[in-house]
This record gives sequence, C-alpha cells and structure tokens, in this order.
Amino acid sequence: MSEARRILDQMDRAFSGDAWHGPSLMHLLEGIHAEDASKHAIRDAHSIWEIVHHIGAWNRIVRQRLDGESVKVTTERDWPPVWEVSEIAWKRALETLCESRAALRKLVENLRDDQLEEKLAEGGVSRYTALHGIVQHDLYHAGQIAILKKALG
Repeated sequence: MSEARRILDQMDRAFSGDAWHGPSLMHLLEGIHAEDASKHAIRDAHSIWEIVHHIGAWNRIVRQRLDGESVKVTTERDWPPVWEVSEIAWKRALETLCESRAALRKLVENLRDDQLEEKLAEGGVSRYTALHGIVQHDLYHAGQIAILKKALG
C-alpha cells in the first residue's frame, strides 16, 4: 500500500470509519439534534455545530492548499458562524461537512507518494504534514464533541 493510501485510510477511519481509539467523528454526530448541536454546553467552549462548521472549513482550506491555492484564514473562515438553528440547517451543516471531506478525499486519492513532500502554497508545511494534520484535527475535535455530548446529558 502506498503512503498516500495509508494516509487516506487514516483520514477515513478518523472521519467515519473504524478507529481503534473509539467512535469516529461522524459516529459521534449521529443522533444529535439541532437544538443540542447549537448549545454551548460548557462555558467559553464552542458548540458542536460550530465545531462541525470549523472541521468542514479546514477540509476546504487544506484541499485548496493541496491544490496550490493561497488561502487567507480569517476568523469567519476558521470558525464559520451558525446563522439559523433548525433541523434543516443542521442537516445541511452535516451534509456540507461530508461534501467538504469528499472533495478533500478525492484530491488525496489522486496524489502520488512523490508529491507528499512538496510544500503547500501557504503555511510552509508539506502535503504529508497537512494530511496527517487533518487526521489529528478530526480526532481532536471528535474528542471535544464527545465531551460536549456528555455535558448535554
């Protein structure tokens, strides 16, 4: 198996697959309703919904950077706001998250191992580091979501 394929496997496991550490990000999001997703269950912490937007934003940012684009990360791009709390808007947020991951995944599927050490347009890191970073990012925020779910009761 190529290194790019191994990274893709780790991305898939963290996002929606069988992760050895526990539930994947998408598994943790199952059964959460809009009202709970929008709550700030822990003071000064982001809501689950805000975290979902943030993860999707970074899927897009990393994909764009892997594609050679220069992306300025503003506060609003980093943490897109939740404008409307409804089940329809929540469902759309989850769909957008999955779409952003699918687009990133498609780009990674086409990477060759010899491209992994190439530096991105911004950030000064290699594709290899950015892709491992997105796995770490998913897992970090999945842990936050798990704690927020417990805080919601």
